[in-house]
Formats: sequence, structure tokens, C-alpha cells
Amino acid sequence: MSLQPIEPFDDSRIEHRHAVLNGHRYHYLYGVPPSGKYSHTVFLIHGWPDLSLGWRYQIPLLLDMGFRVVAPDLMGFGGTDAPKVPPNPINLYGLKRASDDIAELAKQLGAERIILGGHDWGGFVVWRAAQWHPELISHVFSVCTPYTAPHREYISLEQIVAGSLPQFAYQIHLGSGRVEKVVNSEDTIRQFLKGMYGARGPNKEESFDPNQGVLSENLPKIGESRLLNGKVLDYYVQEYSRHGIHSTLNWYRTRKANWEEDLALLDKKVITIPTLFIQATYDSVLKPEMSLSMGKSLPNLTRGEVAATHWALTQKPEEVNAIIRHWLVDQGLEKVKSSL
Repeated sequence: MSLQPIEPFDDSRIEHRHAVLNGHRYHYLYGVPPSGKYSHTVFLIHGWPDLSLGWRYQIPLLLDMGFRVVAPDLMGFGGTDAPKVPPNPINLYGLKRASDDIAELAKQLGAERIILGGHDWGGFVVWRAAQWHPELISHVFSVCTPYTAPHREYISLEQIVAGSLPQFAYQIHLGSGRVEKVVNSEDTIRQFLKGMYGARGPNKEESFDPNQGVLSENLPKIGESRLLNGKVLDYYVQEYSRHGIHSTLNWYRTRKANWEEDLALLDKKVITIPTLFIQATYDSVLKPEMSLSMGKSLPNLTRGEVAATHWALTQKPEEVNAIIRHWLVDQGLEKVKSSL
């Protein structure tokens, strides 16, 4: 299957658009098949530290299959607004707000029903969006991020790290305010992004450890990344330099706010619509064992797996796309014959 990923700065297959959603301006990628006709609309939601362009290998597949594609930058990322907290509430960076903004964008685009895909934080968003807006979401797929149900009791990040998920300790570091004091210029953003996407120093130095966070002392040593380089890296550096990294880290400061809003979903723990989960075998944070019990809450779950790290979308795009395509066809959603 030949793949030509979306180019960051100039690609005739997509448009860079903007919309005001519930009072804040969003940037999003928008594409329709060459014929101008589409069978369904697919929304793609990215994670951290990523952008809508993180779906650059999946967008061509979906367009070729006859879908309209919408991929927004989340709050605080890229061309989307980055409201300061305070004075604004941290909920602006929460799962409910993201779900509501997806619903508003779908409404503005005239989409009564959408297929929703997510990765990393975007995966968490799409599971919740299916619960907050069940009338809108017809199908959900998530890459790397397993489904976790709303909890009646609040469990702090510190409790989670001390318990079964020590690899979540990096989230404490990301939310602490210390990272943005180091990653605060185009040069340090570039080194940071290369390191997050797998680059190492001359002696295999890493810039990120799940059990610690960002290893700032190693940032100057980081070389080139095979996953994020060239024009795409330039685009990411440009987009992350708009607001700085602080606003993207607000997503790691929302645990209490998300829990409080999740309480309204305690009777909606089961998601009955068709769902797809794609596990990345070598994800060092969202490990395979975390997804073992999710089928209890997802009665129409399909599973797939790729031998990749957390960056499966760009590390193993052909394998990821094959799983997504097969699932969409099985769901009877493909109306236009694929040429890929």
C-alpha cells in the first residue's frame, strides 16, 4: 500500500481552516475526496506532543476511501487558541470541553453523525466524546489509548504512580511547571520534539523517561529523529513556538477537573457503538496490559495491534492504516472503492 503523507505547508488534498467553537478559535485540517463527494465524516484527534498533522499518513487513506476528514489542533496546540490559566478555568483543557468543541465543529460543518478517531490524549478525548455526545458519534477508534471508565472516587496522579502505573510519573513532571522553564525557545523546542520522537544523543542519551519526565540535561545532545524531521519538524517547531509549550502541558493539570465532570457519566460507562482499539506493542506508557479488561465496557470492540512504539501512526503507518481500513469496511462504511 503506497502512502503519500500530507505535506505540512502546501498540500492540495487538504485545507487549513479556522472556526470559532464555543468562544475560542480553532485551527483544523479539512479534506474531501477529489470528487467532492463523501460518504461519512471522520474526525481525527491528536495527542501530546503532537498536532493535527500527526494524522498525515491516515488522512490520505480516509480521503481515498471516500470520507470527509476533519483534524483539529486541540486547545493550546498549534493554530488553536491557548487561553491562559488563570484567569481562565483549567476545564478549557479538559475532556468535556474538547468533546463539546468537537460537537460544535461537527454542527458547523453540517455533520449529523461522525466517526471519531484519536491517539494519545486524543484517544482519551474520543472515548469521552462518545459518552458526552452519543447522538453524534457513530463509531470510535483509538490508537494506543485504552478506554477507562469514569470513577466515582477521585484517584490522584500520585496515587496512580505509587500503585499500578509508575510509568505515569512523567505526567507529574509535565504538570509541575518546570518543563516550560527549559523548553522555552525555538532551539529548545526543536531539541525537545526530536527527543520525544525517538532521537538520542551520541551515547544513546534520551530526553524522556516515563518514570521521570523530560531529561532536560540531555536536550543539547539530541541528534536527528527518524520519525520527525525535515519540513515536518520545521512545521512542528513553528506551531509549538506560537504559544510556547506551557499551554500544551495544561492537559496534564486537568485530572481533578476531568474527574469532577466525569461524575455525570457514571451511568454511561458502557459504550455500545462499534469501537476499534489499536495497541502499540512497545508503548512504554500505555502498555498492553492496560487494555486487558476494556472489553467489558465495550461490547462491540474490535482489537488490532502493531509492533510499534507510542508513535505508531507514523512509525508503522501501513500497518495502522490496514487495521483501520479493514474495520471501516467491516462496518459497511466504505462507499467508494479504495485505490490504495
